[in-house]
Amino acid sequence: MGTYDIRHRDGLAKTGVLTLAGVVLQLPAATRIEGVFPHLLTWPHPNVPPGATTDEVLAHYPSDAEDPVPVYASYIPPLHDATAIMLPGWHTVLRDPPRYVAWLAAIRRATPPDLVWYAPAAALPQTAHILCYSGFDLFDYTAVDLATAQQKFCLPTGDYPSDLTSSGVCACEGCSEGDLSLHNRLSLNGELALIAYHIRQGTLRELVEGRCRLFADHVAVMRLLDQEGRIMELATPVARAAQLAAPATDSLMRAEIRRFAERVIHRYHPPRTDVAVLLPCSARKPYSLSRSHHLLRGAICGRGHEVILTSPLGPVPRDLELVYPAAHYDIPVTGYWDREERGVIGGILAEYLTSHGYQRVIAHLDGGAGEVAEEVAATTGIPTEFTVGGDPLSRHSLAMLSDALDDVPRADIDPFDGTLRWQFGCHIQMRDLRIRGRYPLLTAWSGHVRVFSIDPGRGLVRPTFDGWRRIPGIYRVRIDAFVPQGDVLAPGVTSADPDIRIGDEVLVEGALALATGRAAMAGPDMCSARHGVAVRVRKVKKIAGCTL
Repeated sequence: MGTYDIRHRDGLAKTGVLTLAGVVLQLPAATRIEGVFPHLLTWPHPNVPPGATTDEVLAHYPSDAEDPVPVYASYIPPLHDATAIMLPGWHTVLRDPPRYVAWLAAIRRATPPDLVWYAPAAALPQTAHILCYSGFDLFDYTAVDLATAQQKFCLPTGDYPSDLTSSGVCACEGCSEGDLSLHNRLSLNGELALIAYHIRQGTLRELVEGRCRLFADHVAVMRLLDQEGRIMELATPVARAAQLAAPATDSLMRAEIRRFAERVIHRYHPPRTDVAVLLPCSARKPYSLSRSHHLLRGAICGRGHEVILTSPLGPVPRDLELVYPAAHYDIPVTGYWDREERGVIGGILAEYLTSHGYQRVIAHLDGGAGEVAEEVAATTGIPTEFTVGGDPLSRHSLAMLSDALDDVPRADIDPFDGTLRWQFGCHIQMRDLRIRGRYPLLTAWSGHVRVFSIDPGRGLVRPTFDGWRRIPGIYRVRIDAFVPQGDVLAPGVTSADPDIRIGDEVLVEGALALATGRAAMAGPDMCSARHGVAVRVRKVKKIAGCTL
């Protein structure tokens, strides 16, 4: 049995260090697989196809299976001592995206989250991105060596005639020496190194969206993974440091974008007002720091509830504008929204307005956003007034906006309440707290005790130990009887809230200590992982036999 030390996660993709039988590999990587698993050369395991039934698999399954343990959607053996699993014949499934995603999801749900996934004979420079995005870590050179035998010149953009070796398209050592085999291997290695970089940066999805445009099957796999939802949402952080680029319609289906919208509809609760003021987004984030929103807020003067309508997120309440990814996305700005974009954003907006009981909408929008507001007004029947006459920032338009709000009272917006509801899914008592600081560096105090603060980088609320007393029994990680001397590792976790996602603020509870910190795994993974960091601890409090 070896070890796999996972260093970074980005969705299903991982980087880490595999140590096995004296071999150390930085993953994701391609290697001469006989150097890592020499027994595979003589293993009498027939080429059982990925779609084989349980009986067919068991009829040929080796009795002495060891790393990498063969797994199938129809049969997954006990994996207690396994470091790596192998999905035989997986290269054939890339041509069948529905089965690719269905089988992948079935295997993912039934295996621990800290295994090395090996896809034999599957990796080419043009397939590596979608394989890693799907959770595979380890590859061999079989596919690129076969391409060499077929006189194919491999690049991440596809296969080309072998005479490109001397064309100057690539300046690698293989091309310099006229060695097609070396070029193809180096091309795969280089693509995997680039993928590893994007995983570390938290931007693999952006790379995949760009790469897969050249391959219809890869687009289908990405879209079907988005539709499958559960395994991608479970692996997707609630917030990350990287900016979220949303250049295409497929970005609308990203797990973090769908999660934001679902929480805005089902967790968040707006302040007490029945008037929603729909506003355009701005290039500068957060919106309230932009020149355009300075002018818009001057006309609104706190009346009604400001809701920014944007693609790809849909409605963003003003009090959630700091929450990832509302202050962290970038899109191409043309003013034009295509039919699919309007349909998705319109559906979210309609559900938001109706679920939160607004009785009146003032839409200060133009272009595609204005068209969405018109369609939603027609479908929901909510009285809607449009206040843009030409340029939304012209004196005439701003005057129309101000006049429309003449009879609307000011809305009392708590900068913490909405975020706490979105983040934890419950109402938290805030009436006795005083808010200090200058936006967005805000803190909430009870007397001389700090209770909450807002992380300006992610927009999420960080509770202190006193803050956790106000949060009723959720987002807890329970550990054995020990005092954390650093981060909490998965083997020390006894249970965890299943709603916890990577990046969530959590309270660690044990018989001897409490700790606050940030989740490094999803709650279900903390309970099934055999090693790795579960919680990045920020503060520890020794305690005897007591929980909050």
